[in-house]
Amino acid sequence: MSAGLQGRVAIVTGAAGHLGRAVAAALGRQGAHLVLLDKQRPSASQIGGAGSVAACQADLLDPDRLAPAIRQAVAPWGRVDLLCHIAGGFRMGPAVHETPLQDWRFLMDLNAASLINVAHAVVPYMLQQSGGRIVTVGAAAALRGKAAMGAYCASKSSLIRLTESLSAELLDHGINVNCVLPSIIDTPDNRAAMPDADPARWVAPDALADVVAFLCSDMARAIHGAAIPVTGRTL
Repeated sequence: MSAGLQGRVAIVTGAAGHLGRAVAAALGRQGAHLVLLDKQRPSASQIGGAGSVAACQADLLDPDRLAPAIRQAVAPWGRVDLLCHIAGGFRMGPAVHETPLQDWRFLMDLNAASLINVAHAVVPYMLQQSGGRIVTVGAAAALRGKAAMGAYCASKSSLIRLTESLSAELLDHGINVNCVLPSIIDTPDNRAAMPDADPARWVAPDALADVVAFLCSDMARAIHGAAIPVTGRTL
């Protein structure tokens, strides 16, 4: 694998979101073939690059339909070289002792179970071809618990631990598994939610996408099980 990603087949989950689009664009610029996966059909026409681009609509929390959807999407190549699991979500909550179980389950499903379901569908391809790259998106906030964020911190912490476990299980099969830990991402939604904050201190989606693309490349071939902070100037 060269420093570029020419001809590699990459699945990007959460591809309809701001970060998902930025990651897809970064991989596309390096020549990867893209499978854009989201619950709402992503727009393939907005992503440029040298490789082909296919949009795939699938619910990451419905494993019975997810696996066939991925199988159909990657059928032209019969392989998956890169998985960028960008899908996830944030929700502030009440105190832990007031957290409704449905809120807990929602975030654990969205941020942790989704990775398990995608791994079920994608890892067998990588095992068969004895190689691949998996990058997940945790959160810097998940390194310790924070008030009114108990369920979110726990769910993203679970994703980090799952990433580390996947790495330990797959590194001898030529598969690198790593995680990025962003702070606040500079998106229109976050700007609207925090109008008094300085977004120049946040991490830009394209800057975070560059780190994800690096972890997909051969330059990161010696990195296994890392959780890399990508926080802009937010402490």
